[in-house]
Amino acid sequence: MSISFEGKVAIVTGAGNGLGRSHALALAERGAKVVVNDLGGARDGTGASSDAAMEVVGIIEAAGGEAFAHGANVSKFDEVEDMVAQAMAKWGRVDILINNAGILRDKSFSKMDLADFKLVMDVHLMGSVNCTKAVWDIMRAQNYGRIVMTTSSSGMYGNFGQSNYGAAKMAVLGFMNTLVLEGGKNNIHVNALAPTAGTRMTEDLMPPEMLGLLTAESVTAAALVLCDESAPTRTILCAGAGGYAKAGMYETDGIFLAQDEQSPEAIVAQWDELSDPSNHQPLESGGKQTEKFLMKAMAALQA
Repeated sequence: MSISFEGKVAIVTGAGNGLGRSHALALAERGAKVVVNDLGGARDGTGASSDAAMEVVGIIEAAGGEAFAHGANVSKFDEVEDMVAQAMAKWGRVDILINNAGILRDKSFSKMDLADFKLVMDVHLMGSVNCTKAVWDIMRAQNYGRIVMTTSSSGMYGNFGQSNYGAAKMAVLGFMNTLVLEGGKNNIHVNALAPTAGTRMTEDLMPPEMLGLLTAESVTAAALVLCDESAPTRTILCAGAGGYAKAGMYETDGIFLAQDEQSPEAIVAQWDELSDPSNHQPLESGGKQTEKFLMKAMAALQA
């Protein structure tokens, strides 16, 4: 099976450098028309320049593809709306959105200024929210959409000095989980990519020999899977250095305590059983947890 994006329109945020650049070029190579979004700021979000985005557009056009650059700051909804309006005016639809734009403001939490915490949340979380909101009704109307969030192992598992980044990267998964439920009836699939790559975001964190293995292209191969017509939905696809894996959130089967037993001491006494992963399972929605606990309670009443 060959994956093609002929006739599809894609928006890739943060596409002037690193992973976004790689995603945009690969989508265009496989036939997509691409909006190359990049504010053109530094790794910490300061500054702005259209040079990098224009270079990507030039490469796409030189190869016979179609693209245009837009410098929207994803944390500002009016600028994002303008970007989407231009895509609609030019091509009449938006099929794919890759929320890739991001910045770093790393410091231990005790030393971190709250303004730096908020800025990282604004770019990673609200940037994803703004871009998704701007295309959501378009995708609903055309009964088709493929949206990719960019999460991180820093969010799922934690990383020293990245409380702001980790919080934002975990938040986009909560955002994804609800969009999956709301967009499913309109053929909108929403997934997340958890990349590890040697980009300007990570270049001073790893030795050169490691960075050489962590190519952006190896991650982009996974991103394209999530953009395809046959893409799954509610999947966290992890990628780096040629390795690919699926991450997920599971809940143990747990225990039941009668009303006269519901004490902290009783919970601690049965902690091992509560924690037993042998019957753990993913839950399709928050309501499924309530359903599981009520079923346990009803079974105990009928016993």
